[in-house]
Amino acid sequence: MLEEIREQPAALEKTLRMGLRPAANLARAIALKKPRTIVLAARGTSDNAAQFGRYLLEIATGIPVSLAAPSVTTLYRAKLDFKDALIVAVSQSGESTDTNLVLERGREQGALTVGITNEPASSLAKLAEHVFFVRAGRERSVAATKTYTGQVMLLYLLAHALGAKIAIDDLRRVPGWAADALKLEDEIAARAERYRFMDQAVVVGRGLNYANAFEFALKMMETCYVVAERFSSADFLHGPIAMVERNFPLFLFAPAGVTWDGTRDMLARLAALKAETLIFTDRSNREAAAHPRAIVIPANIAARGARPAELFTPIPYIIPAQIFAASLAAWKGLDPDRPRTLSKVTRTL
Repeated sequence: MLEEIREQPAALEKTLRMGLRPAANLARAIALKKPRTIVLAARGTSDNAAQFGRYLLEIATGIPVSLAAPSVTTLYRAKLDFKDALIVAVSQSGESTDTNLVLERGREQGALTVGITNEPASSLAKLAEHVFFVRAGRERSVAATKTYTGQVMLLYLLAHALGAKIAIDDLRRVPGWAADALKLEDEIAARAERYRFMDQAVVVGRGLNYANAFEFALKMMETCYVVAERFSSADFLHGPIAMVERNFPLFLFAPAGVTWDGTRDMLARLAALKAETLIFTDRSNREAAAHPRAIVIPANIAARGARPAELFTPIPYIIPAQIFAASLAAWKGLDPDRPRTLSKVTRTL
């Protein structure tokens, strides 16, 4: 798992470079008929990437996006109207039976279809009209890391193909920010020791980093066997904050930008409750970087005035969280590469 976490800057660079042509081809198809709605179909870690895609695509393109409930198609056999829709299936292996069926049914009904996968020979790659490949190489660890960030990178390219004002030159900076995040490995491993007896936690993120809350929680659940709940900061204040008491562990993603005011207020409330709070941020958020328990990526990710300011934070922000999960598993005496009862490819209907 740690080896694959370290491979991410190179994998991201290759994924972006080799995704430019498919993005241009998709942009030409979209120019002929722009979709009125987008449906993202995925499971597991890929579903967390899709959650990011929902926020990104709606914010950057103005096109309504929904996350598919595959059982509506596979179990209830409902016939959905996919006219003028773009359906995007996201799967590390490309062999997720239910998400592939959503894509297949949508194509039968005239939807434009896109596949995002790490496996060129997969069923998904054969089903979709347009295919974007994560260029991460074989992922050996059961806990997905480099394929998650590769999927997120390709969702930026999808947004670009749909006309979003996302500059390719800015995307070319993301692998460097990922490398900056990797510089924190020793610091994060040392911090993780403090949590070696943790068996429950809450992870909070909002907006473009809401998906990272889900992904970090998933990594702690599957590699450290920690019961990790995940919330947006808004939802957390609507009830779940009642369970917080002294030393209760919380992890927050705290970028600069429109979500920071609410995150700042929440941090103040958690401090009053004496919670054990650890936050992930970068140098562009000076206020968050001054927090006594902050993991600070040594880069100014909003330096070029991206709008919104946190637009490019999700990939570099998840990397310290991945390192934390792998390190915590080691402190707990667990093997993060072989979680109990899990396998790399999961097929469900």
